[in-house]
Amino acid sequence: MLKKEKKSTEVTGSRLTSSIYWKQRYLLIMLIPAIVYFIVFHYIPLYGVTIAFKDYKFTEGILGSSWVGLEHFKRLFSLESFWQVFRNTIVISLWKFVIGFPAPIIFSLILNEVLNQKFKKCVQTISYLPHFVSWVVLGGILTQLLSPSTGPVNIVLKALGFDPIYFLADSRYFRGVLVVSHVWKSIGWGSIVYIAALTSSDQQVHEAAMIDGANRLQRIFHITIPEIMPVITIMLILSVGGLINDDFDQVFNLYNTAVYDVGDVLSTYTYRLGLVDLEYSFATAVGLFKNAISIVLVLSTNTICRKINDYAIW
Repeated sequence: MLKKEKKSTEVTGSRLTSSIYWKQRYLLIMLIPAIVYFIVFHYIPLYGVTIAFKDYKFTEGILGSSWVGLEHFKRLFSLESFWQVFRNTIVISLWKFVIGFPAPIIFSLILNEVLNQKFKKCVQTISYLPHFVSWVVLGGILTQLLSPSTGPVNIVLKALGFDPIYFLADSRYFRGVLVVSHVWKSIGWGSIVYIAALTSSDQQVHEAAMIDGANRLQRIFHITIPEIMPVITIMLILSVGGLINDDFDQVFNLYNTAVYDVGDVLSTYTYRLGLVDLEYSFATAVGLFKNAISIVLVLSTNTICRKINDYAIW
């Protein structure tokens, strides 16, 4: 009897699911281009990862190239230049994370407290603009701004009695330029998701806290931040997963041989190996190593967040 009821329940559930899909068939059809895009450009190219384990030759192709196993990885881990690049990537990414991750949160909390709606929208719009400008353009702008001879920054320093600073050619300042320019470009766009989360904040709770004598900072720390904590957690997991994925466009358009010791990262290292030196298999091994670390970081962070505050991606 129980088996019959269970089967009937399963049949009813499947029918309901099918009817829901049928009712939403036109919306589902709109998903087809996106699905095709991911299959063609993201899943099918995954087969090319096999060249990391082959002695790839362009004339023989992927299938015709001979297998070499883990030889490229052994060579990779034995190179001192790789570990220097790896350290640069970790240091720059950590600085970007430490400063860049909380920056949009703080920015959105400040905007949320602004009462003048016209001023608020104006600031939001201005903060979004750098996101839509490519690093090719921004690289040229930063080069002019930080020029030791004609740049306005160094002109001000000279007027104050200081010597000009070669920001883009001095190892002491280059990483700082990368971090500051990254925050400037991403703070506005990154704050969108937090501003959207803040719009659903329960104002009655804030009014009750004000009646109890809570000041603005106390309301932010004890009401506002806990309300958007699920969003912060998800963004944290995604940000940690991208720690090893440095911004190639930014570094490539700003660095030069004078700052290779502090500015050369895994993406630029892979670019030179693969497209300049034509070592396709070795460059693929570097990229595969980087992606493996990203997966481990995402899984670890997701597990830790789920145990600490019950918020996670899965």
